[in-house]
Amino acid sequence: MPTSLSDAKARNAKPRTKPYKITDGEGLFLLVTPSGGKYWRLKYFFGGKEKLLALGVYPDVNLAEARQRRAQARKVLAAGNDPGETKKEAKRLAILKNANSFEVVAREWLEKRKHEWAPITAEVALGRLETHILPKLGTRPIADINAPEVLAMLRAVEDKGTLETARRVMNISGQIFMYAIATGRAERNPVPDLRGALKTPVVKHRSFLKEDELPLYLEKLEAYDGSLQTRLALRFLLLTFVRTNELRAAEWTEIDWKKAEWRIPANRMKMKELHIVHLSKQAIAVLRKLEKNSGHRQYVFPNEHRPATFMSENTMLYALYRMGYHSRATGHGFRSTASTILNEHGFRADVIERQLAHTERNNVRAAYNHAQYLPERRQMMQWWADYLDKVAARK
Repeated sequence: MPTSLSDAKARNAKPRTKPYKITDGEGLFLLVTPSGGKYWRLKYFFGGKEKLLALGVYPDVNLAEARQRRAQARKVLAAGNDPGETKKEAKRLAILKNANSFEVVAREWLEKRKHEWAPITAEVALGRLETHILPKLGTRPIADINAPEVLAMLRAVEDKGTLETARRVMNISGQIFMYAIATGRAERNPVPDLRGALKTPVVKHRSFLKEDELPLYLEKLEAYDGSLQTRLALRFLLLTFVRTNELRAAEWTEIDWKKAEWRIPANRMKMKELHIVHLSKQAIAVLRKLEKNSGHRQYVFPNEHRPATFMSENTMLYALYRMGYHSRATGHGFRSTASTILNEHGFRADVIERQLAHTERNNVRAAYNHAQYLPERRQMMQWWADYLDKVAARK
């Protein structure tokens, strides 16, 4: 078929004062604009009317590709359909498909739920979503995803040895599918089909330091050569024995210097109740050191790479590993260390449990529990800090 177009001719076509066409036959032509743009167009007739179909921009779409698109459009015409309308419908379906992708639904679900959670909970959920789920399922239409696809994603998590994470990722996935069903974007949830398909995590009690192990630990902590903030965080965690999530997200506005109290708001507590931590002299001293570094920021323990956020969940754990405590101690384990020693030294169990924020949610006095046993708790927290100083002084 003779044509008047070649790649060289298309490439060398110069703009003129007015738009002009370079034809290629069978309705295909290259439109050259005064600004230098080059656009492939196909002229065709449908229903007795002349129409134009855009086939792309040169050189992103070369001559061979433009001819191929022309051939496809002519097949649509031969079948009695309008290529322009067919293209619009395909575009509409693509947009609809993208709007119903797993990622779109998942992020919408997270946005709807995060107001119910503590900030750290939302951060962890987002991390699991972006690390484990979206890379595998994100672009897929959620209605098309089946149980084997979800299982393949979970197996990748499981194969890393993180069985508990795999279980939690499966739970998140199931909630997203249920949200998709509720919003009319899926008809069923494939996650229940996977019951029994994953390995069951073996429940292990968190490792914690015994009383006779504290002297060496405190010596190693003092000699820790990593980040000063990390060393102070581990020191503050031991002094206050709060949950690691509560410590990481601590904000300067929660510190009452006059009363020597750290008032953790209900939305950051596991039991959703305000919790008061008396700050011993030693804890105040740690905060004063931290204030020099992060006092101008929102968080007491900012992320060293992203200062607008708070410390990563692995920062203290990896520091413990570097100190030689892999599988021997965890940040959460300091709660068990403190509880055990305080019980052994005669402090009342109720006082200890209240300081650990182990309040029952159905207690009718829940609204007042944050101040329960407060005088005894103040005394206990100062005793604990003094006790640690004495342990550290042992040779």
